[in-house]
Amino acid sequence: MGEITRLEPGKRMSQAVIHNGVVYLAGVVGEPGGSVTSQTTEILAEIDRLLALAGSDKTRILRAQIWLADMNGFAEMNAVWDAWVAPGNAPARATGEAKLATPDYLVEIIVTAVQK
Repeated sequence: MGEITRLEPGKRMSQAVIHNGVVYLAGVVGEPGGSVTSQTTEILAEIDRLLALAGSDKTRILRAQIWLADMNGFAEMNAVWDAWVAPGNAPARATGEAKLATPDYLVEIIVTAVQK
């Protein structure tokens, strides 16, 4: 069945789980209270860190799911995303609006990637 590796596990969740070479990240959020731009920038840096820890990187992302507290922040989030995504390696992606854990969170991103 394959080994399961949990990275930065906690009582409620792990920050990443690896199974059969696939890396599943938990939802990543930025510093509460920041702008859509600052939260997205922080989230993408944390995704880079977690993927590196898992033996992967942003060129290996298969899928991204993005939640915005308000779709009015879509263009602002996309400006940061578009500057970050690896050229020629854009993942499948979905973006929606949802109530996040607290009103201070404006963006949450979940990715699935493969190891190198």
